[in-house]
Amino acid sequence: MQPGEYFVTICTKNKECIFGEILGDDVKLSPIGRITEQCWKEIPSHFMNVELDAFIVMPNHLHGIIVINPTVGIHNYESLQKHAFQHTIRKSLGSIIRAYKGAVKKICQNKGYSEFYWQHNYYEHIIRNDKDLNNVRDYIINNPMQWHADEENPR
Repeated sequence: MQPGEYFVTICTKNKECIFGEILGDDVKLSPIGRITEQCWKEIPSHFMNVELDAFIVMPNHLHGIIVINPTVGIHNYESLQKHAFQHTIRKSLGSIIRAYKGAVKKICQNKGYSEFYWQHNYYEHIIRNDKDLNNVRDYIINNPMQWHADEENPR
């Protein structure tokens, strides 16, 4: 994955609202939602070239900005001949999301929340400039206030 800023959305399976609920303009997180949020905050501890920007845990999805910084020194690479369908490259956005989803799932299972499942895959958008970055930040920050019209809202 190239260094840069990425807007990601990760949903629960069948868009089930298990992360919490919207009360007024705020999100009240459930225990699973708090695990989801805490694991998100810990991503930079596990990926040294990653920083986080704005994010929000909604009732059935998470929106966040992941910043992948250039690595210093020897770079990890894989030959094009090794690539296979759905192959995840080390230190790529896909590997970050896969590790994150796996950690949340494992912690939830260990705490007895076996009903929790992620939707397969995730949505990503490359943030190309400061205007795009500011628009995405505004979208994330204002997401709870727009929940009634959100396409992720199952109602």
